[in-house]
Amino acid sequence: MSGAGAVTTARPSATGSAAAPDFPGSTPKLRLEHVRKEFIVRDAAGGRGARKRFTAVEDFTLDVRAGEFLTVVGPSGCGKSTLLDLLGGLTEPTSGRILLDGSPVTGPGLDRGVVFQQYALLPWRSARANVEFGLEAKGVGRAARARVADEYLDLVGLTAFADRYPHELSGGMKQRVAIARSLAFDPEVLLMDEPFAALDAQTRESLQDELLRIWRTTGKTIVFITHGIEESVYLGQRVAVMTPRPGRLQTVIDVDLAGAGDAGPSGDASRTDDGTADHSADDTGGDVRSSALFGRYRHEVWSALHGSPTQAQGAAAGTQEDAHV
Repeated sequence: MSGAGAVTTARPSATGSAAAPDFPGSTPKLRLEHVRKEFIVRDAAGGRGARKRFTAVEDFTLDVRAGEFLTVVGPSGCGKSTLLDLLGGLTEPTSGRILLDGSPVTGPGLDRGVVFQQYALLPWRSARANVEFGLEAKGVGRAARARVADEYLDLVGLTAFADRYPHELSGGMKQRVAIARSLAFDPEVLLMDEPFAALDAQTRESLQDELLRIWRTTGKTIVFITHGIEESVYLGQRVAVMTPRPGRLQTVIDVDLAGAGDAGPSGDASRTDDGTADHSADDTGGDVRSSALFGRYRHEVWSALHGSPTQAQGAAAGTQEDAHV
C-alpha cells in the first residue's frame, strides 16, 4: 500500500494473466504456470454422438506464498471450482503445470485439504469420527486420532458436540466439522470451494470470523473460492479476479484492512501481527464492512469483474454494484 486508502493491483501481462508476484529468497507455496483445462463435451448442434472441446480455464498463471490467505472471485461458470479441482489434484491440466513447494501436483495428496460447499460428512459417523477420517488414512492410532480430533473440534468451537451425528448439527456446525476434518491431518494447504455459500448471512459472517481466527492460529496457506465480492475482500490478503469463461486471471488486488472500522483509543483499529485488520477483535465493535476503506476495495473488485483493471482503478466509487456474481 502506498498510502492510506490506496489500492494496489498487479500488472496484467499481454496474455491477460496477472504477472506472478516476486517472493525474494523463497519458493512460492503454490505456483500455477500457464494452466489450461479443456473438457470433451457433447455437441448438441453436431448431431448424435458429436463431441467438442470446452475450455474452462485458459492460460492461468499465479503464485501463492506460504501462509497466505488468497481469495478467488469470478462470475458464475468462469472455472473457479475447476481451478480448485486442479489445485487439489482431482483433475489434471490439459497444458501448463501446477507446483507445490516446487514439485508438480500429479494427483490428490494429504498435503492438501479440501473443504467443499456441501459438507460431505459421513452420516453414520459422529462429529469426532468424521474428523478422525483423514487420520485413519495416515495410519494414526486410535488414541492419537481421538486426541487430535478433540483438539481440532475445540479449535472450531464444537467440543460439546463431539458425539453428535451430522443430522443433529446445524448447517454452520456441519461446516465447522468439515473444516476441522480437513485441518486434522495437518495439510500444508487448505483449499475451500465456496464453503459458506449455502449458509444464512449471520452464520456465514460468524464462520468468516472463525476461519480468520483459525488461519491466524494455524498459519495454513488458504485458497478460498467465492462468488461474493464482500467475502473476497473481508477474508483475503489478496483477491484474484477471474474473467468470464474461459476463466483467465484478470488481475490480483492486494487488500490491507488495517485501520478499517472504528478507531480505538490510540486512533487505530485492532491490528494483527502481520498488520492486517483483526476483524473479529475490534474492541470498539467497529463494522469493518461499513468502513470507507472496505468500500474502496469492494468497488475495486467489482470494477475489475465488470471491466478492465485500468477501468477499475479509474471508476467512480459511487457506482451501483451487485454484491455477488
